[in-house]
Amino acid sequence: MAGTWLTKVRSYVLPSGILLAGVVCLATGFLSGLGFQALAVRTVPILLFVVAMTVVTELVSEAGLFQVVTDRIAVLGRGRVWLLWLLIVALAAMSTIFLSLDTTAVLVTPLVVLLAVHAGIPPLPFALTTVWLANTASLILPVSNLTNLLAQNRLAMSPLEYARLVWAPSLVGVVVPLLIIGVAFRRQLRGRYGPQPRHQVVDRPLLVVSAVILLFLLPALVSGIPVQFPALVAAFLLLVAFAWKRPSALKWSMIPWRPLMLTVGLFMVVEALHANGLAALLARVAGGGESLPALLQLAGTGALAANAANNLPAYLALEPVAGSPVRLAALLAGVNLGPLISPWASLATLLWHERLQALNVSIRWSGFAVAGLVTAVLVLPAAVLLLWVSSGMT
Repeated sequence: MAGTWLTKVRSYVLPSGILLAGVVCLATGFLSGLGFQALAVRTVPILLFVVAMTVVTELVSEAGLFQVVTDRIAVLGRGRVWLLWLLIVALAAMSTIFLSLDTTAVLVTPLVVLLAVHAGIPPLPFALTTVWLANTASLILPVSNLTNLLAQNRLAMSPLEYARLVWAPSLVGVVVPLLIIGVAFRRQLRGRYGPQPRHQVVDRPLLVVSAVILLFLLPALVSGIPVQFPALVAAFLLLVAFAWKRPSALKWSMIPWRPLMLTVGLFMVVEALHANGLAALLARVAGGGESLPALLQLAGTGALAANAANNLPAYLALEPVAGSPVRLAALLAGVNLGPLISPWASLATLLWHERLQALNVSIRWSGFAVAGLVTAVLVLPAAVLLLWVSSGMT
């Protein structure tokens, strides 16, 4: 009962409370009207993208595309557990990179865990792979993480320019956690599994249409066009297709109301705090400069703040003191690669845990925190070091 109560508090009371706090800041003048207007100009396109991509991924999943992909992965694994794991790594990484970390947490997690359970394989290494990659593979493209979209907007970079800035720490964020999982679960990843039952496709034409729309959307997201436009077009086309073929699948619950309330509220509260001296206070904690120690200090501050609160407010609070592109990249490394310790460090981790609870897969948070701490301690310094080297700061 206590766990259910806490889930309801987190799911309903916290987002509405944060949004109310933002409205109070605006109503009392703690956040000025001009400040709110500037904030809206910057963030409304990003929020439109978030809504559109949520609708896209929900409808693509409803069409059965993710189930078809996991069925194919089970076949391509050829009965070898380690090969199946590598294919799941590819799926989780691609889902995170192109569709966002929350998509991986919400849609890929249950499919991957059920695949492991049906194959008679311990689900923990597959579940941990999914949540770690949902966080640590979310650095390479702007669309991978809301923090990246905010950074891209601040830097006024194209997606490819952004990727060139962060490719080195992004590589560390994928490779090092996988090496740790591979070593820690080497025994569970040995052996073989038998043939797996395939999911039945309910509506093949709708599946094909959804796959084609997604196929055209992915390159559009990295083309340099403002990402909200291709996402909105793809969402509209999918909505039309489903309204024609399966209108019962269209629900208001597809719109991420609670994350939207939480995000808008956080935007407003942190902007109000910045307008009243937060940046000056944090500048003393986060330091300055582009030396290796300075970048490590900023990334470490971001990681600590993300695990103490959440990666989004951590990024929003520290963004004004980041300054240059390389410092902003170091901050992104901290808030994207670092949230591996506490369950609330990223929304993706909370969503992942909800999916595991629905599947009756238990996670011991003490073990999760220890494993995440070891991984973060190994990943973050290596990522910042490669960022420093690749950016020509040596």
